[in-house]
Amino acid sequence: MIVAHSLADFAVARTQLDAAGCRRVVFVATMGALHDGHRELIRQARSLGDAVVVSIFVNPLQFGPGEDYARYPRPLEDDLEVCEAEGVDLVLVPTVAELYPAGRQVTVHGGALGELLEGRSRPGHFDGVLTVVAKLFHIVRPQVSLFGQKDAQQLTMVQRMVLDLNMDIEVVGAPIVRESDGLALSSRNVFLTASERAMAASLSTALQKAAVQETVAAARVAANEVLDRVQFEPAFDLDYAVMVNPATFAEVPDDHTGPVLMLVAATVGNTRLIDNALLDFPGSLGAAEPVEPAA
Repeated sequence: MIVAHSLADFAVARTQLDAAGCRRVVFVATMGALHDGHRELIRQARSLGDAVVVSIFVNPLQFGPGEDYARYPRPLEDDLEVCEAEGVDLVLVPTVAELYPAGRQVTVHGGALGELLEGRSRPGHFDGVLTVVAKLFHIVRPQVSLFGQKDAQQLTMVQRMVLDLNMDIEVVGAPIVRESDGLALSSRNVFLTASERAMAASLSTALQKAAVQETVAAARVAANEVLDRVQFEPAFDLDYAVMVNPATFAEVPDDHTGPVLMLVAATVGNTRLIDNALLDFPGSLGAAEPVEPAA
């Protein structure tokens, strides 16, 4: 495994992948503090191409004032051991100064989708995400890139950026990996106390309760029953629990049928957590079957 701490060193190593006949390079962008969810991303990446490139970079542009940029975990040596164990070919560990040169003015704007939900709660967050991802795509030159479905809005926005900017990259979403109590794996989980973890698990429980209902209206009621039990806890601050169209992220009405993405976000203690689940509400069982078009 090659570890490049400068863009110049990375460029040399990336050229060596081409020379070795690696026609399908798969890229996993991370902020480090790698956990089992990242391991699954890397393993899936290995199955999709000839070489795997991982970046480790805590991106300051996607943190707002008062957020946890300064305390975000940075266990680089442990992260490199994970990459080595999972068979990563090349790791990019750039510096802030090199990735964002002095006088930088141009950024990528997420548009209307970037101002909903996470974008509304964290103004400028998705502009920071898309800017760093666009830069990393340009530097790494992958054919495929994997992003976790846990950050569903981020995944959709990266896919939209690739489409809108005519980037020849396939962006693949990887399933959410959960801990034994159902909590979605996140590098921020290490900040939770035992009591906060118990409250945080209500997010995944709400999703599970919603998933077994037959209508959007019933799913909302079931999820709210779970969240109401912790909503008045001093350490629990629910931001949103919404059901949206998976393509547009517009909220759906109670009588909606078809796929629905339910997203939840809360601050537990000092830790912001997000989770989601793709649900399906097919409508009345007595509805007529669709007619296949004539051949």
